[in-house]
Amino acid sequence: MTYETRTRARVGVLVPFTNTNLEADMMLMRCPGTTVHFQRLGGYDVEEIPGAGQMAGLGASDISHDLRMIAGVRPDVVLYGCTSATLTHGPAFDMDLAARIKSGSRALSLTAAGSLVEGIQTLGAVKIGFSSPYLGEINTQAVAFLAANGIETVRCADVGRELGNYGQGELTPDEVFDLACQADHPEAQAIVLSCTDMRAVEAVERIEAHLGKPVVTSNQAMMFCLMRALGLPRHGGLPGRLFDRL
Repeated sequence: MTYETRTRARVGVLVPFTNTNLEADMMLMRCPGTTVHFQRLGGYDVEEIPGAGQMAGLGASDISHDLRMIAGVRPDVVLYGCTSATLTHGPAFDMDLAARIKSGSRALSLTAAGSLVEGIQTLGAVKIGFSSPYLGEINTQAVAFLAANGIETVRCADVGRELGNYGQGELTPDEVFDLACQADHPEAQAIVLSCTDMRAVEAVERIEAHLGKPVVTSNQAMMFCLMRALGLPRHGGLPGRLFDRL
């Protein structure tokens, strides 16, 4: 039997406690020889509809305990796995949170929102179609977050109904495909699918084949950014044109 070395890199992931898809996506895309370790985050009410106030509260919550726990595996990188928690605060907050995570974990730190921006910019896209399972207010803040980074949203699509904290993760890849198609626009150079609990990774290649445009998702972008930062090699199972830029 051949064994992996498990010495290439250790990846720590901070994940909201109701999220059911981020861990699965990270394992789908995991580079051989790396290990992935998760710490679940609280700081929000599972019974509330995840609007801007709840997500902003999550982003501002005390994660010092969570950082001590994830630091126990001596990670090379720590991912902050909630896009809307920092989109709702803006780019300066996102960068400050990444800096605080780096200080608390002694590891490279990447946020989902920051990774989305890096992925879009890596593709050279300045006009995008945007879709998510968020409420309208968060989408408005997301569009402003991207605009502050020089990215124009030419069409924004949402799921059209309120989804609870579990409802976002229950969208099927087929529903995500439909959301992506709704976000397309003749001027859009890429399609952006925002939410770490949305099953977008599984739909990326189908969307790209159908629309003829690259797709950037929260989880895919985090994996791309950590692989590029750590110098990890490309391998099978990485979805989308973004990984052509490694």
